[in-house]
Amino acid sequence: MPKPNILFLMTDQQQAGTLDSGSPCRTPHLDRLAREGTRFINAHTVNAICSPTRASLFTGVYPSQHGMVDCAHAVPEYRAELRAYLEMWSQRLAAHGYQMGYFGKWHVERSENLERFGFGEYDVDGSGSSGYPAHRRSLGLPPQPRDYVTRYAVPHPGYPDYLLYGAYDEPVQGTRAWYDYEHGIDFVRRAARTDRPWCAFVSSGWPGDPHSVPLAYYQRYDPAEIPVPPSFHDPLADRPNLYRRQRAEWRGMSWLDHARTIACYYARVTLLDEQTGRILRALEETGQADNTIVVYFNDHGIMMGAHGLHSLGVFPFEEGYRIPFIIKWPGQGVAGQLCDQPVNTLDLAPTLLEMTGCGPLAQGEGRSLAPLLRGESPADWPDDSFAEFHGQRYYWTQRLVWAGRYKYVFNAFDFDELYDLRADPYEMRNLAGDPGHQGVLEEMVGRMWTHIRAIGDENMLHSQYGSLRFAPLGPGA
Repeated sequence: MPKPNILFLMTDQQQAGTLDSGSPCRTPHLDRLAREGTRFINAHTVNAICSPTRASLFTGVYPSQHGMVDCAHAVPEYRAELRAYLEMWSQRLAAHGYQMGYFGKWHVERSENLERFGFGEYDVDGSGSSGYPAHRRSLGLPPQPRDYVTRYAVPHPGYPDYLLYGAYDEPVQGTRAWYDYEHGIDFVRRAARTDRPWCAFVSSGWPGDPHSVPLAYYQRYDPAEIPVPPSFHDPLADRPNLYRRQRAEWRGMSWLDHARTIACYYARVTLLDEQTGRILRALEETGQADNTIVVYFNDHGIMMGAHGLHSLGVFPFEEGYRIPFIIKWPGQGVAGQLCDQPVNTLDLAPTLLEMTGCGPLAQGEGRSLAPLLRGESPADWPDDSFAEFHGQRYYWTQRLVWAGRYKYVFNAFDFDELYDLRADPYEMRNLAGDPGHQGVLEEMVGRMWTHIRAIGDENMLHSQYGSLRFAPLGPGA
């Protein structure tokens, strides 16, 4: 039996809520993909920013173990560097004869030499070798969009204005999203003429910020009809002061500015949805759909007005950590399944390697999702999930645990957080200081230390100096 192909579609900063039932965001092609596969509705990222998550996706281990704890483009090597001895699943597929192509945003490590990681063909967003600037010139377009019909840039003395949203008069073919998917489509069509299995990884930087979009897509969403996020007016009174300090960056915005930001964001998701439809049609037209595993995944979310916030990073809320995740496994997986088991980024490496029969990596902290895709309910499936955050440039250390209805956030820079996601889905009440939830808090802290020990996060385990004893219970409790 021939090995299956893999079409891996990755987005950036897409909230899982964009695919939830009742969402104002229109995604007909992704809705169809979910009907044909399994959508994981309780999926969380292992980190809230790009490089740590993407390196975890490829290596199967947490950021504390692979070393890329911050964004590769933002800090020097001593702050974040991928450990070169770790094997990636892409290397394993290449060693088993797969044709490998990568198109779009990388942000896994610094070299951007993807041949090292098994990809024989690639065009990386932001790389000097990318053909995207020449593509825009061929369309008669400037290097960046400039004919804005509406836009908003956040001012701050001494800093450059931060473009938050905008709508400009250009064709969809000028977007990086269209360009990356066009490369993926070309790869899929050429691969159909060979007798080798293939893996095409299309990694769009959309719908991530800045939220600028062609006017034709922005016009599909009326800002006047954008609902106010339920937590928009949250005073954040019982949360770390840092969140309120960061919210102050957006204090000059009117509700209309917030609504236009969300409208542009939804428009970017819809544009991506159309690109998804294009590449899925290419699979069908080349007769490869029945032997191609399709993965739709996202690195992390973004606040998009929740709690009055925009952007991403230290905010531990579900808008930033819960991610869209769909797998279609023809001939093996259950179609139309909504799986609510806790899963995360690390589960992808063992899943892909099991489905392709290429053998597991030497390292790895996730589990194969193959049983869940088949509709099975393993009795020993973990009942919780875990994430690390290493604080970006300012070292705001956090650890997060999800278990059942609760989420615990360890904050090394301020007081901790505990949320009952069933009673309080928008995370408006911090229960960490509530005596009635002391037992729950201690259980969740215990789970955190269990994960930290299993991972081998020595930094956390050995932070026992008198001025570092912040957790409600220490690792020896």
